[in-house]
Amino acid sequence: MEDPLRILGGDAQSPDGDIGLGSDALVKLFTWLVFLRTFDERAVALQRQGRIGTYPTFWGEEATQAGPLLALGDQDWVFPSYRQNAVGLLRGLPASVPLAYRRGYGGVHGFWNPRRYRVAPMCVSVGTHLPHAVGIAWAAKLSGEGVCSLVWFGDGATSEGDFHEAMNFASVFAAPVIFFCVNNQWAISTPFSRQSGTATVAEKAAAYAMPALRVDGFDPLACWSATREALQRAHAGGGPTLIEAVSYRIGPHATADDPSLYRDESEAARYRALEPVGRMAAYLRRRELLPAELEADIRAEAHAALDQAVAEMESIPQPGAEIMFKHLYASPPTSLIADRSGW
Repeated sequence: MEDPLRILGGDAQSPDGDIGLGSDALVKLFTWLVFLRTFDERAVALQRQGRIGTYPTFWGEEATQAGPLLALGDQDWVFPSYRQNAVGLLRGLPASVPLAYRRGYGGVHGFWNPRRYRVAPMCVSVGTHLPHAVGIAWAAKLSGEGVCSLVWFGDGATSEGDFHEAMNFASVFAAPVIFFCVNNQWAISTPFSRQSGTATVAEKAAAYAMPALRVDGFDPLACWSATREALQRAHAGGGPTLIEAVSYRIGPHATADDPSLYRDESEAARYRALEPVGRMAAYLRRRELLPAELEADIRAEAHAALDQAVAEMESIPQPGAEIMFKHLYASPPTSLIADRSGW
C-alpha cells in the first residue's frame, strides 16, 4: 500500500500541500478542532472530579472527526462509535447532551433525535453500527435521495463479523457509504498486529472489490480530502469506499484504563507532536489566517460553551429509579410496585 496521504507539512523537506479549501473553511475546521479538544479535556476533568462516569477519550483524534464531517453535506448521515461521542456538537447538538449521557442520564437528557442532526445514536458495542450505516445508505439509494452515510470505527472493529458483513453488503449493492477506520493501533490493550493478518486495514477492501484510501489520521486536511473523494464517488454511483486513518491512541482507551500496563508510554509521547490542533494552528499561521486575537477568541468561545454545557448538565434534576420504566421497561415488576407506592 502507498504511504498515507499527508497535506500538512511545515518544513522544506515536507512542505504543505494545496487542496483548494477557502480561508473561511480552513478557519472553521480549526474552530471545530478546538471545540472537540476542549470538550474532551473538560470531560476528562469532570470524570476525575466524579461529576460524570467513565469516559472514552479522543485527545489527538480530532482530525478524524472534524475533517470528514466538513467534507459531508448536511443531508448526509454519520454513525459515531463511542470514540466520536462529541461529533454531534459540530452539527448543533448541545454539548450538555453527551455530558448528561456520561453522567448516567438517559431519555431526553442524554440522547438526541437522530433525524434532526443526521447523527445516529452513539454506538458503544464494537462494530454493530456498521450494518446500520449501510442500511441507511442503501435505503437512500433506493429512494433516489442523493444521501451518503459515513461510519467511524476503530481497528479493533475489523475483527468483528459486522465489519465484514457490512463491507460485503455495501459492495454488492453499491451502497453510498464511507467506512472510516481510525486505526489508532490499539483495541484497548490489543495491538493492531494481533488484530489483523494484513499490514494495513485499507488492503482489506480488495476482498470486496472496494476502493480504499490511507491518510494521516493526525492531518485534518488529509481526512477532509479523502472523505471528499469518497463522497464524490458515492454520489456518482461508484458505491462504497474504505478509508484508513493511520494514527496512534495517545491517551488511554478510557478514563478507567492504564495503558502503561501494556505498552511503552514513551512511544505515545513521541506522537504528541503530531496532534492535529497544534499542527492546524501552525498551518494557518503560515497562511497568515490565524492572528493571535482570532485564536484567543476561538479558544475562549469553546471554553465558554463548555462552561455553559456543564452548568446545563448539572441543572438537570437527578432522576429516580422510576425513569427505567419510562424508556427501558414497559412497567415495574409487582415487587417494586408493592415497595414503592405511586409507581
